[in-house]
Amino acid sequence: MNTPTRPPVVVGVDGSPSATEAVRWAAAEAARRALPLWLVYACAPVAAEYPTTGRPVWLDPLTEQGAQWLAAAEETVREVHPGLETHRELRHGYPAAELLDLAKDAAVLVTGHRGIGGFEGLLLGSVSAAVAAHARCPVVVVRGSSAPDGPVIVGVDGSAAGDAAIEFAFAEASARGHGLLAVHAWSDIAYAGAWMPLPLVIDWDEVAGDEERLLAERLAGLSEKYPDVPVRRVLVRDRAARALLKHTADAQLLVVGGHGRHLLTGLGMGSTTRALLHHADCPVAVVHA
Repeated sequence: MNTPTRPPVVVGVDGSPSATEAVRWAAAEAARRALPLWLVYACAPVAAEYPTTGRPVWLDPLTEQGAQWLAAAEETVREVHPGLETHRELRHGYPAAELLDLAKDAAVLVTGHRGIGGFEGLLLGSVSAAVAAHARCPVVVVRGSSAPDGPVIVGVDGSAAGDAAIEFAFAEASARGHGLLAVHAWSDIAYAGAWMPLPLVIDWDEVAGDEERLLAERLAGLSEKYPDVPVRRVLVRDRAARALLKHTADAQLLVVGGHGRHLLTGLGMGSTTRALLHHADCPVAVVHA
């Protein structure tokens, strides 16, 4: 891929119904941002007839199929946004690796929640999970339905990734002309350190006050930067995934940080984010610090 003059919106194409929905979502996002849209298909190597010499027998049919899917995806874009600048990118390699490579120069990377392969019962495909965990740009996994008049939801947790998610969410809400629902959930189970027992007496009112201050502080600067975005705050004593999922049926987009505040910081994606990618009723944007 030649480095584009403007960072594109990149969307993965694989011929699945989920990918078609992702193409529609990505086209709307590219039009809203006045950015080009890159339609990407990657031909994954097939483990067959090894050792071999010359051109692999599977390459031509997969390339032809990929070209057909890219043409169909571009036709879908023409139906919804006729004047949008598009580019087809057909690559040979593993889809997750190729999409992650393209993500280095992308504004947003968009995928469907489950591709054409895999098992029917899967809620999230392996490619979508991999790019959401490791991409250098925000990743939107398109699932469920996007309520056109609903708010953008953002999970606030006080982490660096959470702060990046808040900024992305404000920008999305401003561009869409809708409000922002900022949700901060805190559980009543909290340890001061590894293997530390809970104190016998906890002042829950004091804890709630601290959490409310955290929520206000994280939103303060961006509320000033985006005065056009009305913000509704939700502070709940609950698990984060459960608290956020309650609001996704009526939302345009859910935005979360790639990794929250806990000990295993080397992981690409936290448990809350994984749960939301599997079960949210609207598209989910994952933003890393």
